[in-house]
Amino acid sequence: MRNKLTTIQPNSSYYVQGKKKKYQIDFVNITHSTIQASMVALHTDEGVFLYANDFKFDNNPIVGKEPNYDLLKELAKEGVKALVVDSLYSKDERKTASEKIARGLLEDVMLTTSNEKSAIVVTTFSSHIARLKSIVDFSKRLGRQPVFVGRSLNKYVRAAINVKLCPFSKEIQLSSFKKQVEKSLKKINSNKTNYVLVCTGHQGEPGSVMDRISKSQLPFQLNYEDHVIFSSSVIPTEVNIENRRVLEDKLKKRGVRIFNNVHVSGHAGREDLRDFVNMINAEHIIPAHGDKEKLAPMIELCNELGYKNDKNVHLMADGGSLTI
Repeated sequence: MRNKLTTIQPNSSYYVQGKKKKYQIDFVNITHSTIQASMVALHTDEGVFLYANDFKFDNNPIVGKEPNYDLLKELAKEGVKALVVDSLYSKDERKTASEKIARGLLEDVMLTTSNEKSAIVVTTFSSHIARLKSIVDFSKRLGRQPVFVGRSLNKYVRAAINVKLCPFSKEIQLSSFKKQVEKSLKKINSNKTNYVLVCTGHQGEPGSVMDRISKSQLPFQLNYEDHVIFSSSVIPTEVNIENRRVLEDKLKKRGVRIFNNVHVSGHAGREDLRDFVNMINAEHIIPAHGDKEKLAPMIELCNELGYKNDKNVHLMADGGSLTI
């Protein structure tokens, strides 16, 4: 029997029945590269357990609401017993830029480079609805029709439409099934300057649309000085780095113009994390979202802020347990 699914809106609460009482869970609206991201706060008799993975502090989101700082400060006043915190980029000595900066980078590449006679292909995270909105906006300003090709793009865009958070739904063409994809690509290939092709494959994933185009397995040909815009970073794992290198090598052999890292991260940097730790003032901190190499800088930051290893800041491994 499947577990019951319950719809929860950001900035709302839900109650779970325990053995002796109900426990309140708050879903705190936060910003990330996906819409409707939330931090999860479980209220217990000993304090709040705050789960804060996959977030950044963006006060100018393109789609959705700003972070709910007021509720975070209320939780801090109540007392946070333990904070599980996204530490993926705790080594990066920066404040993560707003999505409006990525929008500006895209605008610069799409509207101020010489592309009148070139195909324009953009690839990004399929779940990044705000980024997709910017791509659509600038495609229209170029007088080109944006066409989205790929199953994951179709899945995420339709999910955004279902929750009424897809402001560009009537301005795009979507293709996901094999015959649809081939028909769309043939049409774009016959008159490239009328379209912007948005497709999957920004990590160089084998079998993605971008990968198959690079291998001439689809009816769309990239030629000399066509534009390929990677509105993404490479997720820092060996397999992704290698897949992307192989993809770019294939594109360079065709003389394609590559625009890399037209992107800002969806994860907090070291200075965001410093502000967050100071804001929440948790009794215990558990860095998360990475291997030990990624988590170690967060441990160091917590040490700077007065936390002690294994006393109130804890380096955990998958499958481990911690009693507080």
